[in-house]
Amino acid sequence: MRAYWLDSRRPRYSLLLALPLFIVYQVLEALEPATHGGELRNGADVILETLFSRLAGPWGPMLLVVCLVALGLWLVIRDYRKSGRDLRLGTLLVMLGEATVLALCFGIIVSAITSQLVRPTAMLQQQDVAQLSVSTRLMLSLGAGLYEELLFRVLLVGSLAWAGRRLLGWRPLVAGIWAALIGAVIFSAFHYVGPYGDQYTSYSFVFRTIAGLAFSALFLLRGFGITAWTHALYDAFLLLR
Repeated sequence: MRAYWLDSRRPRYSLLLALPLFIVYQVLEALEPATHGGELRNGADVILETLFSRLAGPWGPMLLVVCLVALGLWLVIRDYRKSGRDLRLGTLLVMLGEATVLALCFGIIVSAITSQLVRPTAMLQQQDVAQLSVSTRLMLSLGAGLYEELLFRVLLVGSLAWAGRRLLGWRPLVAGIWAALIGAVIFSAFHYVGPYGDQYTSYSFVFRTIAGLAFSALFLLRGFGITAWTHALYDAFLLLR
């Protein structure tokens, strides 16, 4: 168990586990019907793509994909050479099983905690996802797991935790809590921005803030791969039922 706990956090396993999410999302996004103008994508993906478009113009989206693939391969190869051990398929399968169990439990636990803090109300949405095709709903689910975790956990929470440790001299636990709290509030607020943003309610805001805390804690403890799959599977269970 100790070996699994350590290995599952390493890039060679964590990033390889996330690779199918990346591939399937990109394929589904490319195949989106023309009725959506090719613009219905995960919001975190749009934010990252916009940043790269500011730098490279029309080549921005392609540059983003190339950078993600190149960085991921470099991290996996470096970690593989450093470890000196062969990859084990069983570890990846157990990681996927762990993410599946976490996804099944996630909504129940977060909803229960939220209901103790705020009076339950319907989580209204501006976009009626039931009217979207199955492939579109799957694309949005996978994109949430991949790009929201990349933006809000890897970049935002990871940077805040690093700043707390290295710049402010905090202990890892204190830095992690501080980073998770700030990241969770920003993550929740993100869902109300843009034409496809949800209608604001206190219940949905608190729910997503607690969800952000849970995902941040999971990222800091279990790494990117398991967190991305937990988020993607939870959204898929919710949107495809």
